[in-house]
Amino acid sequence: MKLTSYWLDTVAPFSGRSRQPVGGKADVVIVGAGLTGTSAALSLARKGADVVVLEADVVGSQASGRSGGMCNNGFAQDYRMMAEAIGIEKANTLYRAFDAGVDTVERLVQEEDIDCSFARNGKLKLAARPEHYDKLARTQELLARQVDSDTYMVSREGLAGEIGSDRYYGGMVFAKSAGLHVGRFVRGLGEAAARRGAQIHEQTPVTGIRRTASGSFEVTTPRGKIEAGQVLLASGISGVGPLGWFRRRIIPVGSFIIATEPLSDERLNQIMPRRRMATDTKNIVNYFRHLPDNRLLFGGRARFAVSDPESDVKSGKLLQAALLDVFPQLADVRIDYCWGGMVDMTRDRLPRAGQRQDGLYYSMGYSGHGTQMATYMGTVMAEVMDGNVDLNPWRDFDWPAIPGHFGKPWFLPIVGTYYHLKDRFT
Repeated sequence: MKLTSYWLDTVAPFSGRSRQPVGGKADVVIVGAGLTGTSAALSLARKGADVVVLEADVVGSQASGRSGGMCNNGFAQDYRMMAEAIGIEKANTLYRAFDAGVDTVERLVQEEDIDCSFARNGKLKLAARPEHYDKLARTQELLARQVDSDTYMVSREGLAGEIGSDRYYGGMVFAKSAGLHVGRFVRGLGEAAARRGAQIHEQTPVTGIRRTASGSFEVTTPRGKIEAGQVLLASGISGVGPLGWFRRRIIPVGSFIIATEPLSDERLNQIMPRRRMATDTKNIVNYFRHLPDNRLLFGGRARFAVSDPESDVKSGKLLQAALLDVFPQLADVRIDYCWGGMVDMTRDRLPRAGQRQDGLYYSMGYSGHGTQMATYMGTVMAEVMDGNVDLNPWRDFDWPAIPGHFGKPWFLPIVGTYYHLKDRFT
């Protein structure tokens, strides 16, 4: 079992890294070369901007390489509850932003000819309890009437045509959703940006950002300093650099994934005949999907803990047990990959993007829905930085610091216990 990301282990190394020294001037410096940073760099370079991307590790190595590769429309939260909380009009605007995210991924895949196995097979949200099905049905009725007529319900009896498991009580299909090889996608975005002149520096952490008297920014790295007209922070969970303001607002949560050995077409047809992206309704959610080489990916918040080799192995064992709870017929299947890492959550599980008073631009906090939203927001922030601020769907959201949170998530075990209890009794 490899303790490494399947996405990064099955993609060619990034070949577009800059050979130029770090220094001089740039129109825009982007901090982070994940999906936000690479899509923003591509969009800005297309506009003719002089763009430099600074990545502390390698392209796609952080949260973008720790996802399930699910490109799903729809909220992390229940749409009906969201509509009650912020109003139907605003909820619909945000819902359509997630739709636009999926469309943006598809458009960039086509425009840049990125080989990443993009396919709109839909998402299946599975009811873990009978009462969860009733809640999903009420939500779907409102969704279909207000903003997404492509959703529909599947009864427990109808699930036989969707999934080879009797663990669930029905579900809701989001037909617009898609899957892809996220490692090939993020590297493809980086290569496309580099072809258009963006300089992408790997192994180049940002250690300082200072506003100068002239209004520009001085960005410091161990390899040199750059003067930038604008700076976009696209690195929500970074523990490196002067990002304390953001760390007080971001909760880094461990996300863990396993992937099986390749399965035969016959066996995969038995368990996932429609090849949908699948997720359940539990608070400590599990999600699963097939991979381009016929593996089954199975992930979730197995443990509310930081990621390291020992923690990843423990999480992998919990995920394997959960996988067998859903698909006991896979007891003889080998687990080939197990990996984990921290993803950036906000308190309300909605992204945040905009410009701080000191002039820094940012987009982060995708809360487990980053494949489509990070890509979309990279393209949106390129427009926002060009003066089109009304295109930012998150522009009116305030972002107060989390009380008692100064960057280290000391409270995660407490949160984990709370959600385990909720899953047991609700």
